[in-house]
Amino acid sequence: MQDSKYTPLERAQVLIEALPYIRRFHGKTVVIKYGGSAMLSDELKKAVMNDVILMKLVGMNPILVHGGGPEINHFLKRLDIKSEFVNGLRVTDEPTMEVVEMVLVGKVNKEIVAQINRLGGHAVGLCGKDGQMILARKQYEWTKDADGRETMVDIGSVGEVEKINTGIIESIMETNGYIPVIAPIGAGVNGESYNINADLVAGEIAGALGAEKLILLTDVEGIFYDLQDKSSILSVIKTSEIDQLMQDGIIAGGMIPKVKCCMRALEAGVQGTHIIDGRLPHSILLELFTDKGIGTMVEKD
Repeated sequence: MQDSKYTPLERAQVLIEALPYIRRFHGKTVVIKYGGSAMLSDELKKAVMNDVILMKLVGMNPILVHGGGPEINHFLKRLDIKSEFVNGLRVTDEPTMEVVEMVLVGKVNKEIVAQINRLGGHAVGLCGKDGQMILARKQYEWTKDADGRETMVDIGSVGEVEKINTGIIESIMETNGYIPVIAPIGAGVNGESYNINADLVAGEIAGALGAEKLILLTDVEGIFYDLQDKSSILSVIKTSEIDQLMQDGIIAGGMIPKVKCCMRALEAGVQGTHIIDGRLPHSILLELFTDKGIGTMVEKD
């Protein structure tokens, strides 16, 4: 018999604790943004895929929206294409857009689908151009010079979501238990490709589908009141508190777009949004199926 650090009674207790949450979320849609360190470690990749498969098996409707920045950087470097960023967004000229689409749609997406299928799930890979699922428009950024004057910057084929057509996603979820895996490439009015922030895409899809939850996997434990004090994690943030937390610098840097993404999803009808640590194995299950949960929940007042 294989040794285990848990007794049969302890393992049974885990299942008992999860049962009310399994009942509550049965038939509900949960959108997960998958990126960061969780995409780089083989152990974490497998844990995320197993979490998603389990969600499907217990009657939930998981949707995986993924990024792929490190892979894109790797291929751009190999092709000697320089990376440039404005306000954290990758300047996406025509050669860069070709690489971004090739990597996200042709490589990363298919690898995720293959791993889910290999572990016993059933996944279908999509990007926003399939069935015009994600209609996008060109995004511009504003920068300030040393004198504080603002200038509008053309950052190429970077897009923002104009509309989500949910039909193709709903059709796939209803057919033989498939899990949609979505690359954040959008389509313009003339069929042109746009590179869109994966957090933003996940939030917009969650809102359009009226999802029960939006979960963003990150490389931090959550939002801290004091970055030097790991016990100061904010387990819940109300939307009315966000502006003040940003002014105080508590929500800063790359966390700002994630929190704004959560706010937009909540405004669109998503019931709960969560920013959790993707470096922790099975972090999705810990958030969904345990009494304590993890990370930071952003919720309406």
